[in-house]
Amino acid sequence: MSARGGKKKTTKLSRSARAGVIFPVGRMMRYLRRGTHKYRIGMGAPVYMAAVIEYLAAEILELAGNAARDNKKGRITPRHILLAVANDEELNQLLRGVTIASGGVLPRIHPELLAKKRGSRGKETILSQPVEKKKKKSGKSLEKSLAKKPKSGKNKLLKKDKLADGKEGASSSTSDDGPGDAFTILSSKSLMVGQKLSLTQSDLAHIGSMKVEGIIHPTSAEIDLKEDIGNALEKAGGKEFLEAVKELRKSHGPLELTGAALSQANGLAAKFVIHCHIPQWGSDKCEEQLEKTIKNCLSVAEDKKLKSVAFPSFPSGRNGFPKQTAAQVILRAISSHFSASSSSTVKNIYFLLFDSESIGIYVQEMAKLDTK
Repeated sequence: MSARGGKKKTTKLSRSARAGVIFPVGRMMRYLRRGTHKYRIGMGAPVYMAAVIEYLAAEILELAGNAARDNKKGRITPRHILLAVANDEELNQLLRGVTIASGGVLPRIHPELLAKKRGSRGKETILSQPVEKKKKKSGKSLEKSLAKKPKSGKNKLLKKDKLADGKEGASSSTSDDGPGDAFTILSSKSLMVGQKLSLTQSDLAHIGSMKVEGIIHPTSAEIDLKEDIGNALEKAGGKEFLEAVKELRKSHGPLELTGAALSQANGLAAKFVIHCHIPQWGSDKCEEQLEKTIKNCLSVAEDKKLKSVAFPSFPSGRNGFPKQTAAQVILRAISSHFSASSSSTVKNIYFLLFDSESIGIYVQEMAKLDTK
C-alpha cells in the first residue's frame, strides 16, 4: 500500500520533447490524418516529418541570415529568404515552383536595356530634337572662329599620332574599353593589390566577340571542344580556331590534371585561348586541384604578358562542380594568386555569366572578398 496521496504524480512529456524536436509532432499527426485518411499512419511518421521540416527551416534561416548580414541588415526579410533559396542549388530545386511574397527577383538586367544608342529609339531621339536655324556670322565672329581652328597640317599630324598610338596600345584598349557591346557589366570590384574583377552578362553565343586578350576554356586532357564553351568557341572561330587547337595538341600533347596551355584565338576577337584541364567533382582533393588550375591559368597569362582575362561560368557544366562551390574556389584562387605575386601584368578579370543563378552567387561571393 502506498502512503496518502495515492500514486506519484508524473509530469507529462509531449511527443516533441520525447523525440527531441522543436516542431510539434501532434500537429503533424493531425495534418497527416487529414491529408491521408485512407492509409494507416505509423507512430514514427509525424516524428520524421517534424524533424525534416525543422531541418529545412533551420537551413533556410541560416542562409537568409547570412544574406541579411551581407546586406548589412539586422532583420531577415522575404528578400533575404528568396536570395538564400535561389543561391542554394538543392533548395532552389526543391522550391522551384514556390513564389515567395515580397521577395522580388534575382538581379538581372538584359544587355539590350543598357545599350547607349541602338535601333529605332536612337533615331527617334535624333529626329525629335528641334532643328536650329543657321545664323549668318558677322565678320568679327568669322575671324574668331578661324583663329580657333587649328591648321590642316597639324590636324594630319595629330591623326597620324593617334593611329600610331592605337596600333601600339591595342592590348591596353581591349582591357580598358571593356569586353564589348554585347556584354553588360553588372558590377565591378578592385582587389587590394589593384586587379579589377567585373561581372558581365551575355549569351554564350557572343563569347567569340569578347574583346579580351585571353579566354579561359575548361576542357579535358585531350583538349576537346565537346562542352558548351568549347562548342561556342568552335562556332565563332571556325576552321582557323580548330587548326590552332590541333597545332597545340601536336606541340604540347595531353594536358596534365590542373595543367594549362595557350593557343592562338584565330577567328575570335580575343588574342589567345587558355585551355585548362579541370578536376572531377567528388574526386580526392578536387577543390584544391581546381584552385591550382585557376592559378596555373593566371600564370600562363602572365608569362604571355596578357592584361585582361575572361573566365566563363564553369566548371559546373562539365565536371559536376556545384555553382556555389565553384565560385568560392575560383574567387579564392584569384585573390590568393594576386596577393602572393608582387607584380602581375593581368589587370582586368571578367566573369562571363549566362544565368541569373550564377549571377546571384557571384554577387554574393564577391561581396566577401577583401577589396579596396
